[in-house]
Amino acid sequence: MSAAPPRTTPRVSATFDPYTISEIQRAAATGIYDIRGGGSKRRLPHFDDLLFLGASMSRYPLEGYREKCGTGVVLGSRFAKKPIELKIPVTIAGMSFGSLSGAAKEALGRGATLAGTSTTTGDGGMTEEERGHSKTLIYQYLPSRYGMNPDDLRRADAIEIVIGQGAKPGGGGMLLGQKISERVGHMRTLPAGIDQRSASRHPDWTGPDDLEIKIEELREITDWEKPIYVKVGASRPYYDTALAVKSGADVIVIDGMQGGTAATQEVFIENVGIPTLAAIRPAVQALQDLGMHRKVQLIISGGIRNGADIAKALALGADAVAIGTAALIALGDNSPALEKDYEALGTHAGAYDDWHEGRDPAGITTQDPELARRLDPILAGRRLANYLSVLTLEAQTIARACGKSHVHNLEPEDLVALTVEAAAIARVPLVGTDWIPGQRY
Repeated sequence: MSAAPPRTTPRVSATFDPYTISEIQRAAATGIYDIRGGGSKRRLPHFDDLLFLGASMSRYPLEGYREKCGTGVVLGSRFAKKPIELKIPVTIAGMSFGSLSGAAKEALGRGATLAGTSTTTGDGGMTEEERGHSKTLIYQYLPSRYGMNPDDLRRADAIEIVIGQGAKPGGGGMLLGQKISERVGHMRTLPAGIDQRSASRHPDWTGPDDLEIKIEELREITDWEKPIYVKVGASRPYYDTALAVKSGADVIVIDGMQGGTAATQEVFIENVGIPTLAAIRPAVQALQDLGMHRKVQLIISGGIRNGADIAKALALGADAVAIGTAALIALGDNSPALEKDYEALGTHAGAYDDWHEGRDPAGITTQDPELARRLDPILAGRRLANYLSVLTLEAQTIARACGKSHVHNLEPEDLVALTVEAAAIARVPLVGTDWIPGQRY
C-alpha cells in the first residue's frame, strides 16, 4: 500500500485573514454593517515609533525630584476673560451621558478634580453628577444640540465646539435605543428606546466665516468669560487649524484616528481620518505660520496611553493632551476581574468594544440601572486620579532627563524616529542619522 502524498501546510491569507473572513460571513448573514466602540485597532505610526535623546555629555539633566519640573498649563488665554489654569497637561475628553452611565460621568469629574485638571461633557448635555464633582468642566457644543441650553453654557468653564471626532471625521454620532433611558431621552428631547443619530455637521453654519459669527454669539452669551475650543477630527490638520484660528478659537483640539467613539461603523473607524502622530506637526506648522503658536493652545488626543506619549506630543508642539479610552480603562473598563462576564457576552477582557449595546459589565458604558450600580464613582474617581498622577510623573521624568525645567520646554530636537515613516511624519531625524525624510537641505 503506497503512502499518501505529502500535503502542503495550510497558509492563512494576509488579505483574507480570519477576522476578514468572519466579517464577510457576518455581513452575508445579517445584511448590516458592524458597529462598535473605541478607536482604530490597526497598526498605525504612533508615539512608540519615537525615542527621546536623554541628556549626557552635550546636555545637562535635572537631578531627580530635587529640581522642579513644571507641568501646569493655561488654556484659552487669547480672548477669554477667565482662561483655564490646569495643574497638569492632561485633560479628559468629551464622553456623553448616554454613552456613559451617570456614575461613570461622576467618576470622571471626581478623578479630574483630584488631579487638578478638567473633564468634558460630551453630547447630550450636562448632568448634575458631572457638574457637581468637576472643578473645571468643558461644555461640548455639537451638531445635534442635544441638551444644549444657555444656562448650562454659563455654568461651564469653557465651551468646545465639536466639528468632528478622530474615529469618524465627517460622520455623525450614534446612540442606540437600548441606551436611551427615560432620563437620557428627556435630556435630549427624544423618545426613550428609539435609536438616535446625530448630524454630521452643524445646522446653522457652513464654514469658517459662519463659525466666527457663532463663536461671537457664544462669547456674548457667556460675557466673554469662557474660552472657546474648536475640536476637529484629524484629516486636513494644517487647513483646519488655520481656519479655526481665523474663526477666533482660543484652543484647538485635534483628535487622531486612534481616538475612540461610543459607537460607529467599523469601516469608518478603520478607514477614515489620519493617525494622531501625523496630525501634530501640520497643526503646529499652521499655528507657527500665523504667529499663533502658544497663543492659541493646541490639545492633541487619540490613543494617548502613558507619560511618554504625553511628553512626545508636547515635544512636537502640543500644549496639552486629552484622554478618553484610557480614562475608561482606569475607571475599570475591560477589567480582568470581569472576565467571566465578558465571556458571557462572547468576548474577553481587553477586547470588549460593544459599548453601543449597553450591557457593559463594568457599569461604565451602560444605562442599565443594575449594571451601573456596579461602578463605585468614588473608588473609580480615585483610580483615575492615580492614573493621571502616574502619567504626569512619567512625563516629568522624561523632561528632567532631557534637561527641561518644564514639560513645555521639550522640543523636536529631543526626539528621533525608529522608522522612516515616523521620521517623515514627525519631522525628526531617523535614529542614528541626521536625515529627515522629505526635508530639503
